[in-house]
Amino acid sequence: MMVVEINTLPAFNATRPRVLFAGTFAQSPGRYNHDVSPDGQRFVMLNAGEDERTATQINVLLNWLEELKQRVPVK
Repeated sequence: MMVVEINTLPAFNATRPRVLFAGTFAQSPGRYNHDVSPDGQRFVMLNAGEDERTATQINVLLNWLEELKQRVPVK
């Protein structure tokens, strides 16, 4: 996570980015996996589990809807 300090007066000015903290956190394309507390004092982040760091395969389930229909009959 990076941070910059900004000033808006008398003109906009931003410092160079610096590391706020480092870690291995979960990532999902197109989704945020972190949030900031309302007071701006804390972060909540999803920690990448051991499985996420060492995944070597992807399991793809085909025809899952058909199996669901068999297991949950419609009334």
